[in-house]
Amino acid sequence: MTMLELVFSALITIVPDYLYRRYKQGKRWGHEITLFNVWYELRWGLTACAILAVTLITVIFYFHPSTRNISAAFHTVTILSDRGGRVSEVYVANNAAVKAGDPIFRLDTMRQEAAAVTAQRRIEEVEAALGLAATEVAGAAALVEATEADLAQAENDLERRLELAERNDTVVSEQELERLQTAVSGAQSQRAAAFAALDGAKLRQTTLLPAQLESARAALSEAENEISKSTVFAEVDGTVTQFLLKSGDIVNPILRPAGILVPEVTGQGRFIAAFGQISASVLRPGMLVEITCASKPLTIIPMEVDEVQSAIAAGQFRPGDALLDQQDRARPGTVTAFLAPIFPKHLEDIPPGSACVGVAYTSRAKEIEAGEITGLSAFVARIVDGMGIANAIVLRAQAILLPVKALVFN
Repeated sequence: MTMLELVFSALITIVPDYLYRRYKQGKRWGHEITLFNVWYELRWGLTACAILAVTLITVIFYFHPSTRNISAAFHTVTILSDRGGRVSEVYVANNAAVKAGDPIFRLDTMRQEAAAVTAQRRIEEVEAALGLAATEVAGAAALVEATEADLAQAENDLERRLELAERNDTVVSEQELERLQTAVSGAQSQRAAAFAALDGAKLRQTTLLPAQLESARAALSEAENEISKSTVFAEVDGTVTQFLLKSGDIVNPILRPAGILVPEVTGQGRFIAAFGQISASVLRPGMLVEITCASKPLTIIPMEVDEVQSAIAAGQFRPGDALLDQQDRARPGTVTAFLAPIFPKHLEDIPPGSACVGVAYTSRAKEIEAGEITGLSAFVARIVDGMGIANAIVLRAQAILLPVKALVFN
């Protein structure tokens, strides 16, 4: 890249200076112009060449930033069960392709099945108790009627004896009246007990047993839910990797995941590029980017900037037990840009995770056509935009030399 700028700068600085001294002033190479006095003779051309080369390099790399950190990032799904347990059955093999909803493996469910059977038996028991409760309510109601009849009979007997005592106190004794009073009190107590038994039977029928039935059903639902969660299904279409489960292995959702599922939809058309922070002011959504990847050599893939991350990851921190010292952050961080393909078919043969290099090109053609940039500014903008051809040439040279470097000189 630097050689191109030096050659271009020399063509318009050192070469004209040399031609002027050679043919205008008549100085000859090897006589008046030698290696010993070349600086003095060509000082203006050399100085102008150095200044122009530095300026060109600065302008090109600033307005057309390049990066070696581009990758086809992709998302992975960890294959986890909702609970820990022993593997009972495995349905797929490692590197197998699965569809959403396909079972992957199943945990042992003997304990959950036993809990489900217990809950089902409890439901049947409570339902039978509900049928018995209706009989108990009917019996308690009959008992209430019987106690009310006994109370009415005792009260009638007492009233008749009191009437006889009022007519002739010698006919009815005090002991008999006391006995009848006691009988009435006893009948009242039995009626109260019968009403309490009836209320208890109704409460058991309408509140206690239905609550126990709902609890048993909830326990059954929980056991069935645990059984259903024992089978792990694929959430998306993809490929199962790092999956070496066998029947009898122990799986724990925290300590030992089962494997990784690589979805098919990830990594296609979504590249992440890391540019230097100095490029933050020129990176904009819609910029044209060209990349070349090691997994697809000799190919230039046109992309565009889809989004630029507003934050630089190197500045993040988490609260801890020590104060953050800024000098501990040795790496300054980069500006993250997300790239989208202009022609998605170009990415068909690029596997997710591929490492690439690329160049972004600044273009202000729309602003110039809209009249936002005019006059000398428009002229300079077109020149600066055209300088991106230097980076384009270098990128194509890298694409050509990449197989040689990787296979021969590496």
